[in-house]
Amino acid sequence: MTDERQSADPDVPNTHPEAPSFPDPSAPVPPQPPPATLERAAREPFWSYMDLALFAGLAVPSMVVGVILVRIATWLLHLNLKPKALELLPAQFIGYGLLFAALYAIFRTQYSRPFWDSLGWRPMSLPAAKIVLTGATVSVAVALGSMLLGTPDTSNPMKEMLSDPVSMLLIGIFGTTLGPLCEELVFRGFLQPLLVRSFGAAAGVLGAAVPFGLLHLQQYGFSWRHALLITFAGAAFGWMRHITNSTRASTLMHASYNGLFFLALLVQRRAFPHTW
Repeated sequence: MTDERQSADPDVPNTHPEAPSFPDPSAPVPPQPPPATLERAAREPFWSYMDLALFAGLAVPSMVVGVILVRIATWLLHLNLKPKALELLPAQFIGYGLLFAALYAIFRTQYSRPFWDSLGWRPMSLPAAKIVLTGATVSVAVALGSMLLGTPDTSNPMKEMLSDPVSMLLIGIFGTTLGPLCEELVFRGFLQPLLVRSFGAAAGVLGAAVPFGLLHLQQYGFSWRHALLITFAGAAFGWMRHITNSTRASTLMHASYNGLFFLALLVQRRAFPHTW
C-alpha cells in the first residue's frame, strides 16, 4: 500500500521507470528501395552510361521529329520559310525540347531527382563579368588559332545560313541564348560529370569537348581545323563548369563567346554577301 501511494503521489518521485517501448509489429513497414537503387542515387553523378546511351539514341529521332513538326506546321499554315534558318532553328529547338523531356522523365522516374540541379544549374561562384570576359578571351584565342592554322574560307552550311539579314539576326539571338543553354546542359551538364567520375577531371573535360567539336563538323563543311578550334572552346567551357560546379557559369561563358563572334561579323561587313 505504501508503494502504491508513493507512486500515485505527484510530489514523490517515481522510482520505477517506465518499461521501454517497442514498435508495433502490426504497423505497416514503409517500402525500402532496393540496395542497387540506393547505391545509384548516392554516387555523383547518379546516372549511368546506360542512361547516356538511351539519351544518345534518342538524339537523332528527336531532331527528325522536330523537322517533321515544323514542316507540318508550315504546310498547315501555308507559310513560306524562305530563309533556311526559319525552319532549321525551330526544328532544332523542338528536338532539344524532346530530348530534355526524356531526360527529365529518366531523372524523375528512375532516380526521383530534380532536373535543373542535377545538371548543375546552380548559382555561379565567380562574378558574371569575369565569366563574360573569359568567354570573350577564348573567342579571341580561337580567332588567333584560326589564323595560325590557316583555316580555309570555304563555303559551308553555316556560311550559307548567314547569307541574309533575317537569318543572321535569328542565328545571333539563338546563338547567345537557347543554343548555349541547350549545348551546355547536354555536354557539360549531362556528359561531362559522368566522364569526370570515370576518368578524372582533365580526361572528362576533354572527353566531353571532343563530341562537342564533332557536332559542329558538318556545319563548317567538315573542316578539321574548325572542329579542332571548337573542341578547344568546348574544353574551356568544361573547365569553367568544373571549377564553378555550375552549368549556369559555362552557359554564360559560351553565350559571351558566341556573342563576340556575332559582333565581329556585324562589324566586318565584307564577310557578308554583296546583296546585304
